[in-house]
Amino acid sequence: MQLQSKHGGSVADWSGISSMSGESAALEVQRRPRLLVVDDEKSICFAISEYFALQGFLVDTARELGEAVRLVNSTDYEVIIQDLRLGATRQLDGLYIVKLAHERDSETRIIVLTAFGSAEIEDEARRCGANAFLRKPRPLSQVAQVVQFLIESRVRRPARPS
Repeated sequence: MQLQSKHGGSVADWSGISSMSGESAALEVQRRPRLLVVDDEKSICFAISEYFALQGFLVDTARELGEAVRLVNSTDYEVIIQDLRLGATRQLDGLYIVKLAHERDSETRIIVLTAFGSAEIEDEARRCGANAFLRKPRPLSQVAQVVQFLIESRVRRPARPS
């Protein structure tokens, strides 16, 4: 089942929650990590959202810059998987989302997944806040390993002094 996000993107979420009582379903949803996929290619958004939903994530997708900005500003994500180029432009619109997400919450783990990459672009993405830089095509199992590593590194980090 594919659900529509209240923010306009799609949400992949069908891992048996419908059979739970209302209260236990709400608790289950709260424990599931949130992931945002930003890519202008519908098939990539679909494949990644399906894969990670089956892995227990709540997944939102955005195919345009404005939609991604709205989701980043309104939702707390553990992980964002971000393409660099959105649409037919030659601009690296994805770097804006990387920077925005990092400034909003430095604990959000950001993975750039792009077919357009160079050492210079990777360095720029990391300066903007990306935690990982992967080149397409990449098996989803490898992307999942990076996601898991980044989530675990987030959890292991010691608490900041108040």
